[in-house]
Amino acid sequence: MRKEQVLDLIGLAARLILGVVLIIAGAVKIPNPQLSSRAVQAYEILPYDLAGTVGIVLPYIEVFVGVLLVLGIFTRFAAIISTLLMIAFVIGISQAWARGLQIDCGCFGGGGALAAGEEPSYLVDLLRDAGLVLLGAWLIWRPRSLASLDRRLFGNA
Repeated sequence: MRKEQVLDLIGLAARLILGVVLIIAGAVKIPNPQLSSRAVQAYEILPYDLAGTVGIVLPYIEVFVGVLLVLGIFTRFAAIISTLLMIAFVIGISQAWARGLQIDCGCFGGGGALAAGEEPSYLVDLLRDAGLVLLGAWLIWRPRSLASLDRRLFGNA
């Protein structure tokens, strides 16, 4: 296998992993916007009403960007948005951990304050999101990948 083929295969894997994670994360939150809003509000970063609105809108953005990545269309744009989202999630989780907040990240539904005695999974969440940042960074640097609509529509994109 040539170097270019290997790099294209890595791009495909990065696109699919990041895209599927975003689709799942968004899709599980869409049916319950109040819970999604509560998850964002629990971070205590944004004003309460703004956090509620972000919680309602964010799942749709996650699904939209995830679909772009899975299809491989506008890959660099989708990678930039997904990477910025993941960096925001890393910052949010880090500040919650540093401030001693006892919350569920709300990454895949749920969210808000944890029950007494329940421990947050901040380290696992941070490691996962850091890995997703790396996948997004790869796609920003090299958006070309196998089985992408970018290739079909725009040539060697």
